[in-house]
Order: sequence, then C-alpha cells, then structure tokens
Amino acid sequence: MFQDSPIYDRLIAERGDIPTQVRREAERVSREVEFAMQPLLSGGNAPAPLRQAAPPPTWQRSALPPGPPQR
Repeated sequence: MFQDSPIYDRLIAERGDIPTQVRREAERVSREVEFAMQPLLSGGNAPAPLRQAAPPPTWQRSALPPGPPQR
C-alpha cells in the first residue's frame, strides 16, 4: 500500500507497523470469537439461554406526605 513512501517508512521505523499489528490482533480476536461461538453454532451442548430480567417497575404517582401547616 505505502511501501514506496519514505514518510511511511520513517513512521514505521519510529512507531512500528501499527496497521499490521492491528490487523494481526483483529485476526486473533476473530479466531477466539469463532472458537467461543462453536458450541452455539453447532447446536451441541450449548448453555441454556439467559433469562431476560423483568422490566423495572414503572413510575407511579403517589400522594405527597403532609407538609408543614399553612399559616
């Protein structure tokens, strides 16, 4: 991509080949996710799906407690 660019070569020398490092890390994470998803995709001994939590109670209007007496 930028192999003939002296600026790119200098950046790689100073900072390392960040795009290549990111690509390798993304490929590693992709392999890990694929490995972790295999039981779910195969339909084998997949864990039971998580039960969805009940929704929080909705706000309800209530009477205000008595305040100080009016003068």
